[in-house]
Amino acid sequence: QVQLVESGGGLVQPGGSLRLSCAASGRTFSSYVMGWFRQAPGKEREFVAAISGGGIYPAYADSVKGRFTVSRDNAKNTVYLQMNSLKPEDTAVYYCAPASRAGTGWGPIAGFGSWGQGTQVTVSS
Repeated sequence: QVQLVESGGGLVQPGGSLRLSCAASGRTFSSYVMGWFRQAPGKEREFVAAISGGGIYPAYADSVKGRFTVSRDNAKNTVYLQMNSLKPEDTAVYYCAPASRAGTGWGPIAGFGSWGQGTQVTVSS
């Protein structure tokens, strides 16, 4: 199992930027596809972005494509989410987790452990 600690959230105006970080435990970090997910109040948790183990292949939800960039540093066991041109609808708690394809989308891999505490992103003027 892997333990996850997200950070970097905050309050930002529409059009602003934030960079989220997710520090993961475990010696096999580089073998996992890592994903970012978010959950807005009253909504289901949804996929945002994923990055392959080697950091070469990213994937994005249509709602963030062209605005968000996912990356990772395997030497630091850390995955990042650079968020630009933020919109109010991006307001949510953001989580990271090992990910895999789930049907036509992405989801957390079964048995990865527990979600971290997440990091709150609020986009508001």
